[in-house]
Amino acid sequence: MAETETTAALAPRLAEAIRDRLISGDLKPGQRLSEAALSADFEVSRNSLREAFRLLTKDGLLQHEPNRGVFVATPSMASIIDIYRVRRLVECQALANAYPNHPAVQRMRAAVDAARAASDKNDWTAVGSENMKFHAAIVDLADSQRLNGFYAQIAAELRLSFGLLKEPELLHAPYVEMNAAILEKLEAGDPKGAAVALEAYLFQSERTVLAAFSRI
Repeated sequence: MAETETTAALAPRLAEAIRDRLISGDLKPGQRLSEAALSADFEVSRNSLREAFRLLTKDGLLQHEPNRGVFVATPSMASIIDIYRVRRLVECQALANAYPNHPAVQRMRAAVDAARAASDKNDWTAVGSENMKFHAAIVDLADSQRLNGFYAQIAAELRLSFGLLKEPELLHAPYVEMNAAILEKLEAGDPKGAAVALEAYLFQSERTVLAAFSRI
């Protein structure tokens, strides 16, 4: 990412790139971020990187500790509860009102197929990444760029909450086929049935993540 723009213009793009690393699971809760390494990776100055850090700190994804540096935030129990409340409001409505032939349905199918392949290899980080793609595609069903942008923030916080689990298989394994079942209902022309299944799914997922948090 060559730095040909001003810091003010570049920082939001940098923040988005770092957020993508959070969503992919490359960055973990509590991890200290190296200015030197990230500046080299993105080919930007430290000033631009610090401005991106400031934006992500404002969003609650990073935290600055005086004399120690910048760290990936660790979600609180209250934030996890709120994330799932928002997910039920956004995802279930997007699914209930979805058009079964929407282009995003193909992305949901691709994510399910890739998650199955990754689970066969016991690559649970990859399964988690495909799960994130599946749910982002559900939000895409609403055809709202504003919702997509808002959900990117939620997705980053969600992946951090997943990072609290010591054994990711316990979180991700049950949901590979649950995602497939939701997709099958949508493809069969039953978006409202898919939404009901998703709501039950999200309550189960929330309990799993909160149980992991309580053991920290």
